[in-house]
Amino acid sequence: MATEHTYRVIVRGKWDGLTEEGRARLRAEADEQGLAQLRFTPEGSLACDPSMTSFAYRYVVVSDAADGEEMAAALAEEKAEHALRAAGYGYRDLRSSATDMDTMKINRKRR
Repeated sequence: MATEHTYRVIVRGKWDGLTEEGRARLRAEADEQGLAQLRFTPEGSLACDPSMTSFAYRYVVVSDAADGEEMAAALAEEKAEHALRAAGYGYRDLRSSATDMDTMKINRKRR
């Protein structure tokens, strides 16, 4: 039986050919959702920089531990690509970083 781990993945990229309509839609969504909506979720949470040149998606990915962070990152990038295409947004230069939450060490402060 394979062990599954939970990964937090951030997928970063740059907008490519973003139309004025797209910019307006992204700004409206950002204003509507606010910072409280920026969290790691299976569906992904999109954050854009104010200049509308780059973006970041935050995902929670549950994957086989044997596949490691690389597979979790690849799965998150695939989700981001699908979401961006579905919304009609052009993008480029996707890269990601993953953190295995099941092996993460928590340093507690001593009193």
